[in-house]
Amino acid sequence: MAEMKVNPYDVEGEVDYDRLITEFGIKKIDEKLLKRIEKIAGEIHPYLKRGIFFAHRDLEKILDAYEKGEKFFLYTGDGPSGPIHLGHYSIWSFVKWLQDKFNVELWFQFTDDEKFLYKNMTYDEIQNWTHENMLDVIAMGFDVKKTRFLVDTKHAGLMYPEAIKVAKKITFNSIKAAFGFDGSNNIGSIFYTAMQTVPIFLPNILNNKNERCLIPLAVDQEPHFRLSRDVVEKLGHMKPSIMHAKFMSPLTGVQGKQSSSGSGKSILMTDDAKTVKKKINKHAFSGGKETTEEHRKLGGNIEVDVACQWLKYFEHDDDKLAEIYDKYSKGELLSGEVKKLLIEKINIILEDHQKRREDAEKLISKFIYKN
Repeated sequence: MAEMKVNPYDVEGEVDYDRLITEFGIKKIDEKLLKRIEKIAGEIHPYLKRGIFFAHRDLEKILDAYEKGEKFFLYTGDGPSGPIHLGHYSIWSFVKWLQDKFNVELWFQFTDDEKFLYKNMTYDEIQNWTHENMLDVIAMGFDVKKTRFLVDTKHAGLMYPEAIKVAKKITFNSIKAAFGFDGSNNIGSIFYTAMQTVPIFLPNILNNKNERCLIPLAVDQEPHFRLSRDVVEKLGHMKPSIMHAKFMSPLTGVQGKQSSSGSGKSILMTDDAKTVKKKINKHAFSGGKETTEEHRKLGGNIEVDVACQWLKYFEHDDDKLAEIYDKYSKGELLSGEVKKLLIEKINIILEDHQKRREDAEKLISKFIYKN
């Protein structure tokens, strides 16, 4: 078994989320917090109930401020180096729920500089993916009046003066410790965390406000913001609050997170219905037994079955999900039948997404922040 490694650039080994809570110094989202969110929002998102968003930093402070009538803003982002898949969709669908329920602004950062620095891709290739990814983000249905796109290279003149203030407060040793860098890393990659820190406080500078920032993210992004939180406070801004999500497992069932570069085994937001069916039937790891007879007798393992685990994300009816799990574990449902249920759910989502994506091109200019 590979040793566990979780950072923005490497996710290896079997991910132990309880261990990450301890190692990262983050807190579990407990029942008390869930009840507070439900009281304020009027409902609780399935991703919270099911522990998909499982940990946080200072979430109480966001809720305290909101209950006092103070606004906060959301910040999340995308590293544009390939197509958007369901792993991205799952995070962003939760961000949309937060925007809708709390009626707040979302600042969405496209880190084209980061991907150029870290990937063996040309600048033009990265710009093409930035454009394509924007279409998928818009197709999520975010409020055009309350969503601002920041593109690191496009908005460099706006961001760089603030980024150097951040960079001056972060030592090279801190970056090396956080990301495992050595002498082979290019100097741009060493600076990058400073750019990712800026949207934590930039909206307040631009709008002359002092609102709190909430960052929903996949837990591998935590090291960036562990560094950022101390720095922004030194610069006179409030530390951001963070909500951490678990990884949506790859179809193959291996540990880690989905990859855009391995799109042959990821479900992309642009995949048609036949492609989705083919990928899931061919690649989705099964928790079923080797023969139908054995499965009927002993039942399947929902903990390792990818179709069962993915249904946590796409079957929002708790009773239906519990019924599927119960029948599968008893052998009353076969692996192929559970895959069929998943395929149907995903294709409904993708059909809706792709219709909105067709209209997204004409909306891009409305989402990009105007200096």
